[in-house]
Amino acid sequence: MTLFIDTVIAANGATLSKDLARSVDTPQWLYLATGGMAVGASALLASFVTERNFIDYIHSRSVSISAGGTEWYRYVKLSLQTVGLGAVALAIYVGYVGPELPTASLTILITFVGVRAGLPVVAYLVGNIWPALNPWRTFEALPNGFLTYPESYGRWPGVAGLLLLVWVELIFPVSTIPSVLATAIVMYTLITAGGVFLFGSGSWFNNVDPLSIIFRMLGAVAPLQWKNGALNLQLPGSELTETDVISDIADIAFVIALIWELTYSGFVSTTAGAATVETIVDLFPGILSAQGRAVIVYSVILLGGYAVFFGAYRYAATVSRRRTNTYITARSIAIRFAPPLIAIAAGYHLAHYASLTVSLSPAFFTTLAAPLSPPANPLVLTTPPWFNAVGIASVLIGHLLAVWAAHAIAFDLFSSRPIAIRSQYPFVAVMIGYTIISLWIISLPGATPPFLP
Repeated sequence: MTLFIDTVIAANGATLSKDLARSVDTPQWLYLATGGMAVGASALLASFVTERNFIDYIHSRSVSISAGGTEWYRYVKLSLQTVGLGAVALAIYVGYVGPELPTASLTILITFVGVRAGLPVVAYLVGNIWPALNPWRTFEALPNGFLTYPESYGRWPGVAGLLLLVWVELIFPVSTIPSVLATAIVMYTLITAGGVFLFGSGSWFNNVDPLSIIFRMLGAVAPLQWKNGALNLQLPGSELTETDVISDIADIAFVIALIWELTYSGFVSTTAGAATVETIVDLFPGILSAQGRAVIVYSVILLGGYAVFFGAYRYAATVSRRRTNTYITARSIAIRFAPPLIAIAAGYHLAHYASLTVSLSPAFFTTLAAPLSPPANPLVLTTPPWFNAVGIASVLIGHLLAVWAAHAIAFDLFSSRPIAIRSQYPFVAVMIGYTIISLWIISLPGATPPFLP
């Protein structure tokens, strides 16, 4: 079982972030039913584990592996932040003066292979290094914090920022034209600098900056956690049972946006998604241009689908409260059961970007060695058919980890074992729905989103 080697010609122009969907050989109905039943069966099996002490023991086990105090962390942070600053400066420079072929542009490869694909994988499989690597953290050394960030805003600006980034990635050719991406990076830098200047680094990176929030949330799945000045090793997903991972409705909205954006970007780059957009665009001839109508359609699908995903979860919290007949509000139940959704988002991400990361890794490293004069036809690895199982497994493992974390949360939240078990059923139903949708998208052939540059 080997990876096949291919090269990319200059006329390719394929969108790096969207060439992700593959078909599967298994009958679709059986494939989707099996995935949904796997999540349901795991919830049923978890319901037999009712010993609270055992559940607490599993999630509280950790080993401190840091040594020599915290002095080493300052040196690591300084080194990583220097690397991050260099990467941003190089990406902007190369974007304007370097090669225009996407798979030969270090600007595009750093953004999509590095930040979009690779660093999130590190965050949820190992640990979150973004606080130390974040190049825009250097702005905190300048005078800042002249205004008080309104507490009532919470992380809602971060939710809006994440959805805006998804929209920009789809509508504008940031994954195919390096200069456009370089301009987007410059704008992101200026907005971040202004935000830190006005509100301070803590308020900005904790509440508004979508990249920082993404990495913080995905890092909650990882086995390595930084707590109380020490680096601890624990079982993956153990942090998801803690009460400080999700603290507000805006946090729920953000993690569901994280799930939805991966579902959305996967859907619009399939044949079914492309056909849907083309059909809707053709329903309104004569209104704007075809491209203008398509932008509206993509925007409506982005916001409408997100509203459905978010509404389904909030309704599950309402049903859970009714089934348990508890004094705990539906809002509190929704917040408490939300952290397991991060495991689902991590599984979606790995399914979405595993093939892209493997395929473009050779191009990334060869281009990194010579950013201004990379090979004319960068080496690209074409993953074999069996690699599609990685995406399927990622989705299922993410959901199974979420089911177990939700089970532990239920027993922490409710004193009665029957009520703790019943409280999970609506959330498991939502997870099954998410699973079927994501597996369906993975099973579809890929296509280029129509009407876009």
